[in-house]
Amino acid sequence: MSTEKYYAGLTEEEVLASRKKHGANVLTPPQKDPLWKKFLQRFADPIIRILLVALLLSLAISVYQTVWTGESLSVFFEPVGILVAILLATVIGFVLELRNEKTFQSLNEVNDETLVKVRRGGNICQVMRKDIVVGDVVMLEVGEEIPADCRLLDSFNLVVNESSLTGEPQCNKTTDEARFDKEATYASNLVLKGTLVLEGYCTAEVIRVGDETESGKVFQAAQLREGEVTPLNRKLARLADIITTASYTVAIFVVVGRLVRYAWTEMHSQPASILLYFGGSLLLALALSLVLAKRQKKEKKGKVMLSQLLLFILLPLVAFAVLLNMQAAASPVEWIAVIKYVLSTVMIAVTLIVAAVPEGLPMSVTLSLAFSMKKLMKENVLPRTMHACETMGATNVICSDKTGTLTQNQMQVYEVQFSGLQNQQLDGSQQANLIAEAIAVNTTANLDFSDPEHIKAVGNPTEGALLLWLRSQNVPYLQLRDSMPIVDRLPFKTELKYMVSIVYSKTLGTKVLFVKGAPEMVMNFTSLSAEGREAVATQLKAYQRQAKRTIGFAYKQLSETDNPFLDGRLVIDGLTFMGIAAISDPVRADVPDAVRECIAAGIQVKIVTGDTTETAKEIGRQVGLWNDNDNERNTITGPEFADTSDEEIEKRLSDLKIMARARPKDKERLVRMLKRNNMVVAVTGDGTNDAPALNVADVGLSMGDGTAVAKEASDMTILDNSFRSITNAVMWGRSLYKNIQRFIMFQMAIAVSACLIVLVGAFLDSESPLTVTQMLWVNLIMDTFAALALASLPPTHAVMSEPPRHINDSIITRAMAQNIFGVGGIFFLIQTYILLWFCHTDVSSLMTADWRWGAADGLSPYELSLFFTIFVMMQFWNMFNAKAFMTGKSAFAGMTRSRLFMTVALMVLIGQVVIVSLGGEMFNVVPLHLTDWVVIIAATSVVLWIGEVVRLFSAQNHKK
Repeated sequence: MSTEKYYAGLTEEEVLASRKKHGANVLTPPQKDPLWKKFLQRFADPIIRILLVALLLSLAISVYQTVWTGESLSVFFEPVGILVAILLATVIGFVLELRNEKTFQSLNEVNDETLVKVRRGGNICQVMRKDIVVGDVVMLEVGEEIPADCRLLDSFNLVVNESSLTGEPQCNKTTDEARFDKEATYASNLVLKGTLVLEGYCTAEVIRVGDETESGKVFQAAQLREGEVTPLNRKLARLADIITTASYTVAIFVVVGRLVRYAWTEMHSQPASILLYFGGSLLLALALSLVLAKRQKKEKKGKVMLSQLLLFILLPLVAFAVLLNMQAAASPVEWIAVIKYVLSTVMIAVTLIVAAVPEGLPMSVTLSLAFSMKKLMKENVLPRTMHACETMGATNVICSDKTGTLTQNQMQVYEVQFSGLQNQQLDGSQQANLIAEAIAVNTTANLDFSDPEHIKAVGNPTEGALLLWLRSQNVPYLQLRDSMPIVDRLPFKTELKYMVSIVYSKTLGTKVLFVKGAPEMVMNFTSLSAEGREAVATQLKAYQRQAKRTIGFAYKQLSETDNPFLDGRLVIDGLTFMGIAAISDPVRADVPDAVRECIAAGIQVKIVTGDTTETAKEIGRQVGLWNDNDNERNTITGPEFADTSDEEIEKRLSDLKIMARARPKDKERLVRMLKRNNMVVAVTGDGTNDAPALNVADVGLSMGDGTAVAKEASDMTILDNSFRSITNAVMWGRSLYKNIQRFIMFQMAIAVSACLIVLVGAFLDSESPLTVTQMLWVNLIMDTFAALALASLPPTHAVMSEPPRHINDSIITRAMAQNIFGVGGIFFLIQTYILLWFCHTDVSSLMTADWRWGAADGLSPYELSLFFTIFVMMQFWNMFNAKAFMTGKSAFAGMTRSRLFMTVALMVLIGQVVIVSLGGEMFNVVPLHLTDWVVIIAATSVVLWIGEVVRLFSAQNHKK
């Protein structure tokens, strides 16, 4: 123990000079992109890129229709609609992420404004932590966080929790070089920024601030985030490739087919010319395409190039025009007709491509992510980015630390056994009072009563647990302590492993020495028999197997002349052994169920902790992770892990459940290896030392009371530190992914039927049955509105009974593909039949329509309106089927929890009635009879009832 000296501290001039030279005591935030750049980054989404191409093509068509064909400005509705879809999808996500980032920053800024006691100009004052400078003399007490890296000037019984930086929960600090721990990570006279004073107090000089501190260096290293795309982005990129390839393929087929038809009509007497035309042009297109493909491979571009696909359209067109010019010696009038036909063909092909692009997909993704983000915030989870929500749903490994996540991070008395007092001549009341005195006076801890609902310990967590136990016994420890002033004390030291206090006992009425510490050390000072020692040792082993920390108690009555201390040690014996107390950090009550739910969901849970193997195993057993069948293959220590090759570790990755004595680099290496094996990894951590692992994980999960460095390296912050919240995040992530899949399936089925209808219309040599403005309306209600409806479906715990999806799985499953092409194909056949029927029958009312086919007479405005409404209503009822897809339940199940879905469905129905009734020339429609509305709604509802029957039989077969 050193004697406190006087330190004047810095003057105001010296403070300013130091701040100018060494900087402020804040961590430099990572370089942020300007807002405009962040917004533009939203357009990197693969589907957004397709939409941008579709926007340009649609705009070109609209300009052509306006300038060359004299159509009204209404043709620009389509590109405007696509533009609105793009902006909505990007703006919503941008605004939400920006708002959450501000919320996240506010959590860290609170720490920088905490007041710290310093000496300046000879006075003691308080300044904000961010205003501390190099050279400041700070005064720190129990419970305070060290504001910067400091060198001790004076200290008394100083114990610091360095777990946030080194993983060590208790480190003894001193200015006495003879007591320096040579194996300590940092010198024993250094206290570091972000660590916490557990015991004692000190005066220290600041030697490093801000980025130059040890935690600042880790923070800067953690900013080197690896620019990996999320699992969802990878899947959407593959889907974008599929959509691009499919739409261009169909478009090419339309172009080639129409040219064949035209060429056969105009040049049927010259089959050799036809063969030459198609063979030559397509071979040339193929050759140039291979050249571009080779260049594409050389540049390591994985996506199909737009120019490569357009060759199959443009080259046949050029060859076709040249051929007509050479073979037919066409007049200028005929040449103009050819150009119009070619442009018309290109316009149909491009319209088909635009129709195939799911404008609502980015919005569906954004709305689903935004909806989940807002809900998660209400459940104590703060996502920094929207995609972190979905990535949690793809997680198949969670590397969890122990303290604060699995356990409560609050020591509690598990059990007390003070059987040693039974042989003393004390009644029950005296025994209880003596135990209370031994705990209340022989401690440096205190209780914080500022929040009566959550009374917590201040100081040594173990001693605080004993005080909390006293309170549970209705013992006012402060009154007891104040009534018995300390006569002398020997503070706890790591090398001694015990603490001694001498007081005048109110219970015994004499001078009493109380000892508290490691039971094996305390017993050495007692008169306990060999049998008694063996019994205590047996009990200690039982507690240790249960991951309990044990404390032994002893006392002795002293005379006024007794001197029990010599050279800072206890030198008397014959003490009475009172008993032992078992201290535990209890597992959170909700953790075992949450861990079991994760395991049932196919998620591997791995405990990565700095504790001993036995402690980690016991915690694993309590949470349901470790069982009797597990062996040494299922656990490893940090040093053993570091000494083992990657090849050997990879053979054990799936079996590993516990890594004990783990160091920061061990945790980071484990995460990297799991990712290399196609695992989606979530990592929990609260300390600065966890930042590297949080940084490289697919989802880094920092704790609400964790360090600023850990939070900055993470993707989500678990505000209540609960593993249950992590499980909820997984459930929300899986649910929103299913919502996205439902929308994709629903929208792609529309795209299949719409594209095929446009394709058939192209070969009927008639006006397209669906106009541009009608397609815009379909895109609006079936993309935007349906995206809103399906994205808002609430989560269900049923998703936790399914295995996690594989990282390389396509977002379109086999069941989805069957539904897309099955439903889309059936819709196409039904709609084609209706279209042909309308072409060969004069229909003015569905109630009086003639089902017999006559000669083809084209489509009347009323028939086009009927067809348009039938097309929309079939998709409307299929939206309910999409809601029920992958649930195995009726579409009407959970309707009370899906109010937004029902609201949107009603809006779609009303909107269709309004458009058909009032749309007029803009939408190329005329009002329908009320009876026709009834017939269409009733007839198309069969789509839903068939789906209900299929789901009913599927559920019954599943039960069997």
